[in-house]
Amino acid sequence: MTRLPRLFLPGQPLHVIQRGNNRTTIFMADADYRFYLHCLKEASDEENLTVHAYALMRNHVHLLVTPTTESSLPKTMQSIGRRYVQYFNHTYGRTGTLWEGRYKSTLIDSERYMLTCMRYIELNPVRAAMVEHPGDYFWSSYRVNAHGIPDELITPHPLYMSLGRTADERQKAYRELFSRGITMEDMDGIRNATNKGWVLGNRKFSIKVETLTTRQAMPRTRGRPKKREAIE
Repeated sequence: MTRLPRLFLPGQPLHVIQRGNNRTTIFMADADYRFYLHCLKEASDEENLTVHAYALMRNHVHLLVTPTTESSLPKTMQSIGRRYVQYFNHTYGRTGTLWEGRYKSTLIDSERYMLTCMRYIELNPVRAAMVEHPGDYFWSSYRVNAHGIPDELITPHPLYMSLGRTADERQKAYRELFSRGITMEDMDGIRNATNKGWVLGNRKFSIKVETLTTRQAMPRTRGRPKKREAIE
């Protein structure tokens, strides 16, 4: 099956997942997490990729980013992949690939899914039963977004900034979002869109993306195709 080209729109955020080959462990020690974040910071600065949220799990990585150019994300991931694999193989006396093929990504309808996707990413350690609260996990952006812990890697998205007039108001409002569960519909939507390369948004957003990118953005429904909706 032919792989679909990656979706890109200037200023539109993307949810990114990269897994270890055969779900193998990609972080063995604290130094590994720190070096990965160091690589991400340097590469994202170089390629003008803005990072809003992340969670580094034992065998995979979640990122929420906004690229400036079409090459911002692929060049960042290429740089991280090359540097981190060299470091990991040297550190642990191994050879060969570390990643499970290409990273996966989905274009996000930020108005509908931005804050939900941030929660989805930062709640990963809780769903994996690694911690009871996202604030207990060191290798995610939760403490940055919820408590204002300094981290030069993270740049707030405008929708996050709209949560309050001051940093304290924004952090409090963000923490309150975590008192609400993420619906199974949203969980499944995020997973399916990211794993299959579709957009994460409603039909109107999907049609808009298809119009701007000339690339299929959502799975086709069976039966007679519907008349395309007007784009506002």
